[in-house]
Amino acid sequence: MDHTSRSTTAPTHATGMVDVLVPVALDQTYSYKVPRGMELKAGDLVGVPLGPREVLAVVWGENANPDPRLHNRLKEVSEKLDVPPLKPELRQVVDWVANYTLSPRGMVLRMCLRMGENLGPERLRPGVRLTGDPPRRLTPARQRVIEVLSDRLLHGKSEAAKEAGVSAGVIDGLVDEGTLTVEPMPPPAPPPAPDPEFGRPDFSPLQRVAVDTMRALAANGTFHVALLDGVTGSGKTEVYFEAVAEAIRRGKQSLILMPEIALTGQFLDRFAQRFGVRPIEWHSELTPRTRARNWAAISEGSAPVVVGARSALFLPYANLGLIVVDEEHDQAYKQDEGVHYHARDMAVVRAHIAKIPVVLASATPSVESEVNARKNRYQRIALPSRFGGQHMPHIEAIDLRREPPARGRYISPRLAGEIRTAIERREQALLFLNRRGYAPLTLCRACGHRFACTICDAWLVDHRFRQRLVCHHCGFSMPRPPLCPHCSAEESLVAVGPGVERLQEEAAALFPDARTMVLSSDLITSIETMRSELAEIAEGRVDIIIGTQLVAKGHNFPRLNLVGVVDADLGLSNGDPRAAERTWQLLNQVIGRAGREQGRGVGYLQTHQPDHPVMRALIACDREAFYDSEIDLREKTLYPPFGRLASLIISAGDRPSAEGLGRRLVALAPRDERVVVLGPAEAPLAVIKGRYRFRILVKSARGFDLSDYLRNWLAVCPKPTGNQKLEVDVDPQSFL
Repeated sequence: MDHTSRSTTAPTHATGMVDVLVPVALDQTYSYKVPRGMELKAGDLVGVPLGPREVLAVVWGENANPDPRLHNRLKEVSEKLDVPPLKPELRQVVDWVANYTLSPRGMVLRMCLRMGENLGPERLRPGVRLTGDPPRRLTPARQRVIEVLSDRLLHGKSEAAKEAGVSAGVIDGLVDEGTLTVEPMPPPAPPPAPDPEFGRPDFSPLQRVAVDTMRALAANGTFHVALLDGVTGSGKTEVYFEAVAEAIRRGKQSLILMPEIALTGQFLDRFAQRFGVRPIEWHSELTPRTRARNWAAISEGSAPVVVGARSALFLPYANLGLIVVDEEHDQAYKQDEGVHYHARDMAVVRAHIAKIPVVLASATPSVESEVNARKNRYQRIALPSRFGGQHMPHIEAIDLRREPPARGRYISPRLAGEIRTAIERREQALLFLNRRGYAPLTLCRACGHRFACTICDAWLVDHRFRQRLVCHHCGFSMPRPPLCPHCSAEESLVAVGPGVERLQEEAAALFPDARTMVLSSDLITSIETMRSELAEIAEGRVDIIIGTQLVAKGHNFPRLNLVGVVDADLGLSNGDPRAAERTWQLLNQVIGRAGREQGRGVGYLQTHQPDHPVMRALIACDREAFYDSEIDLREKTLYPPFGRLASLIISAGDRPSAEGLGRRLVALAPRDERVVVLGPAEAPLAVIKGRYRFRILVKSARGFDLSDYLRNWLAVCPKPTGNQKLEVDVDPQSFL
């Protein structure tokens, strides 16, 4: 192992020189002189001059063999930040992820240092207090400020101005006149620590076996992977909370990864019911000040439990003792921009490097995790039945070839009748369609013109709520025109196919007295709004929920007993090798929302393919049959987990340039009988944001070092020039 992974804590600048890694798109370290009187060791965070600016960096090691000719030309480290250093374990994770994904080490490090200039001691905020005499001129605005501050306590300056409904200038004027004094606001008190003995639940006998295993796993404190495999409603969350509780008792930090942390208000409430307080959160919706505060708490060890999105995996935990990956099968764990990594897989890597246990939880495990459990690489902890004796939903197919909806409608008569019955029973119904907007296509009846994105190879989606046609790939949008732009025909534009907005329109016509709500990522204005809408549903103030895959993300709706999947075949027709797995997982998760607390849940699958293996497995509730057939198919075709894949996406501003670079790359691919190079072929989405895209797919045997093969291959290839771009995705999840 080279010096980049050295675990020494002794100062590393015997030579007066250190190598630092900068969180930018570079793979190399840079050498800097250590100023007299400054002691640095590997992992320390420092400020260094880089070109014309000052940047944050991390000492990666001592430069043991400096070039004497460079000594007088090297710049000095500017400052050492007063924050805990990055531990050897995290620096090793950075090196490992960069090596595996073929990403610059600086870009991986950037995920560890999301705070930039906000690192270090928290900036003092000014507060104001009423202490002096009233001002000579008392305006209504000044009077309101004095009333707000009449308690003579210290108030935040901006908060006081907002509460009084005045500008900051009014506050400043009162300070100038001596009516108010300015004092620094004390830093907020750290949140109380979660209490592992608070709210301990009563477990069923079957859950207790899993709980004992969870506690032993956390107590053992060595690397071990457990697959918590429990049906929807079986209490997986409460079970893995016991592993978290054991980690807290032992003074260790726990990380709970979730695919959609910004939308999981119910989860945070459940955590508080169990531990007495909410956990520290980490996701993109936090304010910069909160992110800086949470980063500091995590690095100092004062955050016992962190609940976060995939980026939380790279935070500098002071004493990490447990990682939980909830909904481990979820596609949202794959990062498709910048560093292409899968958070579930990298969680296992980090746990292995840190020598700690990791729990993967799911009602529908990924095929990779299922195979690992079957081969005893992972310990399976099973929860095969629902908590409280609730039954799993009964599932029926509605064959659209025999029971089609009326022309121009999308809800079949049988499904409509069942929804009507559910509403009469004062129960809720969920209509699921994984398609945002009103309609996926708009065309002209007169000339056949179809509205397409001007810079993508995609149709524009009609969004009636927003009155716009939108591209879901680049974000381009335009108002819905009154005339056809091609033939100028009036009132000739028609929406083709359904989206959730159109489905709500149909539900409102069929059930005029029912209260409906659409849950779709397009309509989310804020986390607070989303959590408020979910609370309305949970409280029973909505009769019919119409949603996209957003509704499958672990929400608990007590009165929901009926789920209707409007187009169960939708995910099976895109040519993705994982299409069957994703469809089975998504529909299982959606139907699993039904009957979790009272009554017997029922799911209806509207399908044109009732004999498809996925539909047959769903209807028969036979998960083993699905996994057996899917695993057998993967093994025969050498797709993951029985083989390895990498995707190379070449894009450029014109088609010949992209295709030409792709052909040159393939021509230089090293010959190896264990590797198959396919392409270049036009990507399924051939144009995005005006860039033409070609894809090369690389397949290899499971035990083959594909990352090393790609690295050696690309080292002899021409570099992209002009507006050409090459993206490498090891273990791709999307094939678009």
